[in-house]
Amino acid sequence: MKRHFSVHILLFFIVFGQLFAEEAILSSYERNFLRASLVEKTAILIDAATDERADEFIGDLHEFALKFALSNGSYLNEDYDMINLIGIAAKGAGISGQISSAKTLWELFLVYEDSYSRVEILGALSVLGKNNQEIIDNINKFLESENVAFLRGTSPQANLRLAGAGGGIRSSIQESRDDYPVIRAAIAALGVIGNSSSFPYLFSTMTLDYPQPVIQETLKALESINGNYKDYLISIIKRNPANEKAAAFRIGVYNQKLISSDRGEIAQAALEASLESFGPLETSLRYDAITVLTRLGWSPAAPLVIRNFYRVQSDYMGGLVPKDRLIEAIACLGAMGSSEPAKVLALHLGYFNSETEKTGKYDEDIILAIIKALGDLGDKAAFDYLLYIEYLSYPDKIQTQARDALSRLKW
Repeated sequence: MKRHFSVHILLFFIVFGQLFAEEAILSSYERNFLRASLVEKTAILIDAATDERADEFIGDLHEFALKFALSNGSYLNEDYDMINLIGIAAKGAGISGQISSAKTLWELFLVYEDSYSRVEILGALSVLGKNNQEIIDNINKFLESENVAFLRGTSPQANLRLAGAGGGIRSSIQESRDDYPVIRAAIAALGVIGNSSSFPYLFSTMTLDYPQPVIQETLKALESINGNYKDYLISIIKRNPANEKAAAFRIGVYNQKLISSDRGEIAQAALEASLESFGPLETSLRYDAITVLTRLGWSPAAPLVIRNFYRVQSDYMGGLVPKDRLIEAIACLGAMGSSEPAKVLALHLGYFNSETEKTGKYDEDIILAIIKALGDLGDKAAFDYLLYIEYLSYPDKIQTQARDALSRLKW
């Protein structure tokens, strides 16, 4: 019993001794930090990171430095040496995984408006704020406010505040002024965090006329968001303004990381949304959706494709759209692989056959498009209408294509 008691006592003193030693090292660095000039404070942080026992205290030391910067932010928020100190401490807090520093970092972000420290703070928060919804919401709202400012014609984060700064940091910031470094850092942080709440904020950013580096960073971040990417895009297509519907459509259908069925659903949603309106943006989206649905052969969209055909046919008859649009609509019907589009096309072929028989007039391009689409569908509902072509005064080109379509019918 005495032996076991002695072991426990020994272990207690070993653990207590280690904790005391860690506190002693940290206290020593903190004392030196407080006594040093701003330039020397940065040097102390850099030197502490090389200490062989740095893992035991470095996170707390960085937090100490960050709080020092926060407490002096009201009158040193444009001082170059303080800004440099924040950058070093923020990066260190992120590397050491000092989660308790997240709140302090965000408070510093609001006080110090220079590009350098804000970029470093956001880089650290991308690690330390991963499971902190308050931090995520703060970055989301910051991005939203910058987007609003951008729309108003101001230059968010372009008017960098570094009064009195000089040297490499200032030069690097000035060189990247046009690339909106802080906005890019906020976007990158949200991408690393990957929280689903960030999707609408990132998407809104993507629809604005930012420089390409910002747009590319946003696209990368959007693809990193956790959750169903396809459903996010479809939700935007259903609910958002026309320009954002079009943007969501383009992001989705040209994203090769999405499987064909996902892209088909996105194009179907775009067609459905665009059929509900007659605006120029919606009309353009409708045509684009038809092109994608034709390429994918997405048959679940067949009822909508039929509606589009009738819409385009009416517009063509009214002289509102060129013939090419009607031919595109016919081709999309032919790609649907279901019986309803075949019935629609067969009835129209019957109508054109009747008109040709009565008047001898026909549009070769449209007749050929219908025959090809019926052949692609291979539905036997077209048999009588294709066969009847043989008895009409159509040219050899139409007769040949009709025979080919007949040979492709499935029985």
